[in-house]
Amino acid sequence: MHILVTGGAGYIGSVVVEELLAAGHAVTVIDNLSKGHADAVPPEVELIRADLREPTRLRQILREARIEAVVHMAADSLVGESVQRPEKYYNNNMVAGLGLLDAMVEVGVLRLVFSSTAAVYGEPERQPIEETAATRPTNPYGETKLALERALAWYGGAHGLRSASLRYFNAAGASARCGEVHDPETHLIPLVLQVAAGRSPHVTVFGDDYPTPDGTCVRDYVHVVDLARAHVLALDGLERGSCTYNLGCGGAGYSVREVLDVAREVTGAAIPVRVGARRAGDPAVLVASSTRIEKELGWHPRPGALAKIIDSAWSWMRAHPHGYAHN
Repeated sequence: MHILVTGGAGYIGSVVVEELLAAGHAVTVIDNLSKGHADAVPPEVELIRADLREPTRLRQILREARIEAVVHMAADSLVGESVQRPEKYYNNNMVAGLGLLDAMVEVGVLRLVFSSTAAVYGEPERQPIEETAATRPTNPYGETKLALERALAWYGGAHGLRSASLRYFNAAGASARCGEVHDPETHLIPLVLQVAAGRSPHVTVFGDDYPTPDGTCVRDYVHVVDLARAHVLALDGLERGSCTYNLGCGGAGYSVREVLDVAREVTGAAIPVRVGARRAGDPAVLVASSTRIEKELGWHPRPGALAKIIDSAWSWMRAHPHGYAHN
């Protein structure tokens, strides 16, 4: 199939493009490059610099490229910023997303894989989190993702649009070609590796008195390549109808201290730590159940995930000390 990947120049999107190509699909990328990197897109893939809020251009792209399905990755995704600037998130995540759905329906492209988020659950009462858990977002980021998920169901009933919503937990790691470059960087593993590389003096651990085995928060980390593979499987799974899947590591998760310990082993660096106050709204544990996608689509995260995640991210960082610039 010919797949349009929105946000395909971003961290996860670029690896999704790689996996789609490996599966034999043709790919076109649309990205406004506000956060993505043109060099992250493989040279054989057409990169169209455009915004989803350009409806005429979007319909033109869908028609002229003869797109058969869409993987929708483009979004703003910083929780803190979403609380401070909710209008940005409603505009970029929900309004632009609805514009994409309208263009798809008008042109007759009726298959979509949607990059959603575990933030739709808010602070769930039970762990691991299953897809049947209540959705109670605690920030505009999660709220706008959930709003588009709900729109997908209505568009499906009205227009026959088939969709898969993939609720990510924490994507991390790198492929051989594509890695994580954010400004500002807010994710734990790249921040830890920046300290290992001597670019920062220490890692701040926000709270060490949580009701967890070592007192630090426990989170789910998924290798970005595993995450990308799930998109390819979900695309094929649309033949069965619309669906929603959690994507997690399939275990008990990893604490902040466990991440630090594994990073020290991988890098051989001391990685100094400073303990700070808890961040408001940080749950002690957030871990996914991926049983549904494992049973229905045969997706499994690779064994020994955390060490492989950190090793791949560390290898990519050393090979690309300036990110995608000047390598």
